[in-house]
Amino acid sequence: MATVDLTKDNFESTVMDNDMVFVDFWASWCEPCKSFAPIYEEVSEDYPDIVFGKVDTENQQELAGHFGIRSIPTLMLFREQVIIFQESGVLPREGLESIIQQARDLDMDQVRKDIEEQQSQQGGKG
Repeated sequence: MATVDLTKDNFESTVMDNDMVFVDFWASWCEPCKSFAPIYEEVSEDYPDIVFGKVDTENQQELAGHFGIRSIPTLMLFREQVIIFQESGVLPREGLESIIQQARDLDMDQVRKDIEEQQSQQGGKG
Protein backbone atom coordinates (compact mmCIF):
# COMPACT_ATOMS: atom_id res chain seq x y z
CA MET A 1 0.00 0.00 0.00
CA ALA A 2 1.37 3.38 -0.91
CA THR A 3 1.25 6.30 1.47
CA VAL A 4 -2.02 8.18 1.96
CA ASP A 5 -2.52 11.88 2.53
CA LEU A 6 -4.12 12.55 5.88
CA THR A 7 -6.20 15.63 6.60
CA LYS A 8 -8.40 16.76 9.46
CA ASP A 9 -11.28 15.22 7.51
CA ASN A 10 -9.91 11.65 7.28
CA PHE A 11 -7.36 11.45 10.12
CA GLU A 12 -9.65 10.16 12.86
CA SER A 13 -11.40 7.58 10.69
CA THR A 14 -8.05 6.32 9.39
CA VAL A 15 -6.72 5.78 12.92
CA MET A 16 -10.01 4.28 14.15
CA ASP A 17 -10.48 1.90 11.22
CA ASN A 18 -6.96 0.42 11.07
CA ASP A 19 -4.92 -1.64 13.51
CA MET A 20 -1.62 0.11 12.84
CA VAL A 21 -1.13 3.59 11.36
CA PHE A 22 2.16 5.43 10.85
CA VAL A 23 1.92 9.18 10.43
CA ASP A 24 4.70 11.27 8.90
CA PHE A 25 4.33 14.99 9.65
CA TRP A 26 6.28 16.83 6.92
CA ALA A 27 6.49 19.98 4.78
CA SER A 28 7.60 20.57 1.20
CA TRP A 29 10.33 23.04 2.21
CA CYS A 30 11.90 20.61 4.73
CA GLU A 31 15.11 19.03 3.38
CA PRO A 32 15.20 16.16 5.95
CA CYS A 33 11.55 15.44 5.05
CA LYS A 34 12.53 15.16 1.38
CA SER A 35 15.32 12.69 2.19
CA PHE A 36 13.01 10.58 4.39
CA ALA A 37 10.10 10.46 1.91
CA PRO A 38 11.54 7.73 -0.39
CA ILE A 39 12.42 5.51 2.61
CA TYR A 40 8.92 5.91 4.02
CA GLU A 41 7.36 5.18 0.62
CA GLU A 42 9.50 2.04 0.09
CA VAL A 43 8.68 0.64 3.52
CA SER A 44 4.97 1.33 2.95
CA GLU A 45 5.11 -0.92 -0.11
CA ASP A 46 6.63 -3.76 1.95
CA TYR A 47 3.99 -3.63 4.71
CA PRO A 48 0.58 -3.55 3.03
CA ASP A 49 -1.18 -4.37 6.31
CA ILE A 50 -0.06 -1.05 7.83
CA VAL A 51 -1.39 2.36 6.83
CA PHE A 52 1.39 4.86 6.12
CA GLY A 53 -0.10 8.33 6.26
CA LYS A 54 1.43 11.70 5.55
CA VAL A 55 0.35 15.03 7.04
CA ASP A 56 1.52 18.14 5.20
CA THR A 57 2.01 20.48 8.15
CA GLU A 58 1.69 23.55 5.91
CA ASN A 59 -1.77 22.57 4.68
CA GLN A 60 -2.89 20.84 7.89
CA GLN A 61 -1.73 23.28 10.56
CA GLU A 62 -4.71 22.49 12.79
CA LEU A 63 -3.83 18.79 12.81
CA ALA A 64 -0.13 19.44 13.42
CA GLY A 65 -1.06 21.81 16.23
CA HIS A 66 -3.38 19.26 17.82
CA PHE A 67 -0.45 16.85 18.18
CA GLY A 68 2.00 19.57 19.23
CA ILE A 69 4.31 19.03 16.27
CA ARG A 70 7.23 21.43 16.69
CA SER A 71 9.86 19.74 14.56
CA ILE A 72 9.62 17.92 11.24
CA PRO A 73 9.80 15.31 10.10
CA THR A 74 7.98 13.78 13.06
CA LEU A 75 6.94 10.17 12.88
CA MET A 76 4.06 8.89 14.99
CA LEU A 77 2.71 5.36 15.26
CA PHE A 78 -0.77 4.41 16.39
CA ARG A 79 -1.62 0.83 17.27
CA GLU A 80 -5.22 0.08 18.12
CA GLN A 81 -5.85 3.86 18.42
CA VAL A 82 -3.03 4.34 20.97
CA ILE A 83 0.07 6.40 20.19
CA ILE A 84 2.90 4.00 20.93
CA PHE A 85 5.76 5.86 19.23
CA GLN A 86 6.61 9.46 18.42
CA GLU A 87 9.97 10.82 17.36
CA SER A 88 11.31 13.71 15.32
CA GLY A 89 14.05 13.26 12.77
CA VAL A 90 14.92 11.02 9.85
CA LEU A 91 15.01 7.27 10.42
CA PRO A 92 16.90 4.80 8.24
CA ARG A 93 14.92 1.95 6.72
CA GLU A 94 16.27 -0.47 9.36
CA GLY A 95 15.08 1.83 12.14
CA LEU A 96 11.60 2.05 10.67
CA GLU A 97 11.39 -1.72 10.27
CA SER A 98 12.62 -2.21 13.83
CA ILE A 99 9.83 0.03 15.12
CA ILE A 100 7.30 -1.99 13.13
CA GLN A 101 8.54 -5.25 14.64
CA GLN A 102 8.54 -3.83 18.16
CA ALA A 103 5.02 -2.48 17.65
CA ARG A 104 3.80 -5.87 16.45
CA ASP A 105 5.36 -7.55 19.49
CA LEU A 106 3.60 -5.27 21.98
CA ASP A 107 0.90 -6.71 24.20
CA MET A 108 -1.72 -4.00 23.72
CA ASP A 109 -3.79 -5.22 26.68
CA GLN A 110 -0.75 -4.62 28.87
CA VAL A 111 -0.13 -1.23 27.23
CA ARG A 112 -3.71 -0.14 27.99
CA LYS A 113 -3.40 -1.42 31.57
CA ASP A 114 -0.14 0.53 32.01
CA ILE A 115 -1.78 3.70 30.63
CA GLU A 116 -4.74 3.31 33.01
CA GLU A 117 -2.40 2.84 35.99
CA GLN A 118 -0.35 5.86 35.00
CA GLN A 119 -3.47 8.02 34.59
CA SER A 120 -4.89 6.93 37.95
CA GLN A 121 -1.57 7.73 39.67
CA GLN A 122 -1.50 11.17 38.07
CA GLY A 123 -5.13 11.73 39.02
CA GLY A 124 -4.33 10.89 42.64
CA LYS A 125 -1.68 13.60 42.86
CA GLY A 126 -3.52 16.77 43.36
